[in-house]
Amino acid sequence: MKTSLRFILLFFAILQTATLAAQERYTLKAGDPNGISKWYMGRQIAQVMSHYGIGWLEREEREQEENTTQLLKNLAVQPGMSIADIGAGSGYHSTLLSKMVGNGKVYAVDVEPEMIAYLNDRIKREGKKNIIPVLGTEKKVSLPANSMDMMLLVDVYHEFSYPYEMALSMLEALKPGGKLVLVEFRAEDPNVPIKAIHKMSQQQAVKEFKAAGFTFEKNISNLPWQHCLIFRKPKN
Repeated sequence: MKTSLRFILLFFAILQTATLAAQERYTLKAGDPNGISKWYMGRQIAQVMSHYGIGWLEREEREQEENTTQLLKNLAVQPGMSIADIGAGSGYHSTLLSKMVGNGKVYAVDVEPEMIAYLNDRIKREGKKNIIPVLGTEKKVSLPANSMDMMLLVDVYHEFSYPYEMALSMLEALKPGGKLVLVEFRAEDPNVPIKAIHKMSQQQAVKEFKAAGFTFEKNISNLPWQHCLIFRKPKN
């Protein structure tokens, strides 16, 4: 009986410690009205773009403004890969990736059921058989451990309500040595015509992903407005 009680007390002590650590990880305070009142490692988290922003995601000017063609070259996709498009939204990048992976798979992950419904309609309409919509949560990408060759996040990470937990979940889902490509509007460049809350600096991004266990590899700086930051899951 004493042994059982000791284990119960230990369990609750560990749970309390984990809860306190999570509370200390994030700071609640006011800031930019375009963000939420939650900060992580000195960065205010931005409001989420909902399914009401599909028109902006699919805008005709996107190729010119972001040079998606160059971004896809940066990814060095190989046929047969399993790639997760995290925060896939309308499937803008997922549909392009589906042409590149051949007999591979593209997992289009989003937290909004409305986005998943839109993706399902798009897949049916365009006959994309190698795109798999996945409904994630604010803390998990809902993908099997060690299953993804690559993850792509385009202008979405800065909106995660739980960036640390999501980074851990992405790290777990990547294969050892797997690649994560983070694309974010450059906070260092005042000429990028995007609200400051929706930008990230390289320094901030590297700091946050290293905290979750990723290794920073390089910044491919050939996009008009965005960083293209390459991270890896350690092989061991």
